[in-house]
Amino acid sequence: MVRQPVVAGQFYPRDEGELSRQVENLLVPSSAPQKVRAIIVPHAGYVYSGAVAGKVFAQTDIPAQVLLLGPNHHGRGARMALSSADAWRTPLGDVPVAAALRAHLCERIPRLEMDETAHEYEHSLEVMLPFLIKLRPDLEIVPIALRALSLSECLTLGTQIAEALKSWDAEVLMLASSDMNHFSSAETTEKLDSLAISAMTDYAPERLYRVVYERHISMCGVLPAVTVLQAARESGATSCRLLCYSHSGRVNHDLSSVVGYAGLSIQ
Repeated sequence: MVRQPVVAGQFYPRDEGELSRQVENLLVPSSAPQKVRAIIVPHAGYVYSGAVAGKVFAQTDIPAQVLLLGPNHHGRGARMALSSADAWRTPLGDVPVAAALRAHLCERIPRLEMDETAHEYEHSLEVMLPFLIKLRPDLEIVPIALRALSLSECLTLGTQIAEALKSWDAEVLMLASSDMNHFSSAETTEKLDSLAISAMTDYAPERLYRVVYERHISMCGVLPAVTVLQAARESGATSCRLLCYSHSGRVNHDLSSVVGYAGLSIQ
């Protein structure tokens, strides 16, 4: 079964040539690509968050296998949902799901469920694929959608992912998909986002979870971010760097209601 794209022609171009050119223009490296444990990348339409995403991807040495964790915006399906598809289609070609790695994770993390309904209409991981396939044509992925998890569940899942990847015989990049605060003024969004970003760059996943919920920061991918920070920490990572920050008001010049975008790298 091939998972079909649902936001091609909306969040990014449907035409192969147009999409290829746009992604190439967004992949502007400011330094040589580095091997990292994980990245945190925004998932809005490319006109808004593509520049931030492109900077993160351009500075990352992408291995052949990527574990994608994103929020479940629609609330459908399992709370920890693994895609059951054989591949995900993009205008640039199909991306195979790494079936052996998926089975390895299922075996070691019992709470993961094979459930395609959580992914059917979800955009947060789909928009990552054109960047990844452009940089790594032999890419394989394992997509996971998360919703309604406690801090303890996120930390446990992150620890279990780290343990599973330690016994895997290939390099795997972890990717957390998240936008930052939504639909407040630019001034408010920048203040709220700085609190969440500080927790991430201080490598404090517990504080990130708490500050997002206590300060009502509408960071949609806080669960994937906390999980990936924990997994990377358990895998030996020691630093989280902010590579780029922006918000939608810097594109459309409407500062009354913006969405924030942050790109981070975890080593």
